[in-house]
Amino acid sequence: MAINRPCGTYDISYDQDMAILRTRLQWILLIGSLILLLTLPLYSSNYLLYLVNNICITLIAVVGLNILMGYCGLVSIGQSAFMGIGAYTTGILAHHFGFPFWFTLPCSALMAGIIGVIFGLPSLRIKGFYLSMATLASQFIIMTLIMNADPELTGGASGLSVPAPKIGDYIFNTQPKMFYLIVPLTIIMIFFSKNIVRTGTGRAFIAIRDNDLAANVMGVNVFKYKLLAFFICNVFAGVAGCLWAYLMRSINPEQFTLLDSVWLMGMVFIGGQGSIVGSIFGTIFVRGLDELVKTITPFLPALIPQLKAENVIGFGPVIFAVVLIIFLIYEPRGLAHRWEVFKTSYRLNPFTY
Repeated sequence: MAINRPCGTYDISYDQDMAILRTRLQWILLIGSLILLLTLPLYSSNYLLYLVNNICITLIAVVGLNILMGYCGLVSIGQSAFMGIGAYTTGILAHHFGFPFWFTLPCSALMAGIIGVIFGLPSLRIKGFYLSMATLASQFIIMTLIMNADPELTGGASGLSVPAPKIGDYIFNTQPKMFYLIVPLTIIMIFFSKNIVRTGTGRAFIAIRDNDLAANVMGVNVFKYKLLAFFICNVFAGVAGCLWAYLMRSINPEQFTLLDSVWLMGMVFIGGQGSIVGSIFGTIFVRGLDELVKTITPFLPALIPQLKAENVIGFGPVIFAVVLIIFLIYEPRGLAHRWEVFKTSYRLNPFTY
């Protein structure tokens, strides 16, 4: 464990060895980052706050997907559909029955988790490419059922309006107010995920990822933990879908497409599989890249006369695909690996040799 410490810093107790934050500098950086983050609405525009809220919701879904893919070694190409389950559960409960936020949030998480376990059952007999095809089916099945359900219940193709969330008499009806609802929940979910992977459950996931037959021989209940991984993954998706419904205040099937599921998987790959920090890096990087492309795309026809306005509309997915390919070839361990290399470089200072 010495490599995980700056030179001259040693653990003298088991609690210190197991702590997430191990040095005074880490505590200072964490507290400073939280202060900077939580005061962001005081000096930011509504659009920037919307972008941060969007990133945080996406991050929750990506962290859940990384627990399934990065830690347990399973595959899901339907994470966006499970966000849709969470969003529509929230929309139906809030729109039709007037249930408050504190009730719709756990219901959305539980509903997505239970349905995720059902679609995770094939993982007990198949893996790899075949499992990815099975989970791909969930994307089409779920969204088709939502679109063809009773329009009075789900709104059909036109969608469903969602009232602003309330806690007591306080209504979260602006971007700054939603910021103080979404960001704390995101921090809690990240902390929860970080602790999951440090428990016996997380070690069982890793054992299954490395070799499920060997894990079974060692006494790991592969049946139980594979389904548990799907459940946890989709609970995170349900929470993200609930927050998305309240943020957008209107939901429809076009918000939860296969392309969105691919983007979520790409964030896991770019950030780094098997790393919670990598999920954060991947989400911010991809969302930032997408925002950058949207900003510069309108100016490309003026800079390059050969390009027409209608030809640059699809640049976002193209650039995302190119970046994903570059990462898969040249940095398959993602941004999390670069972060570990950077941390090692200063931890070993001045003995870098």
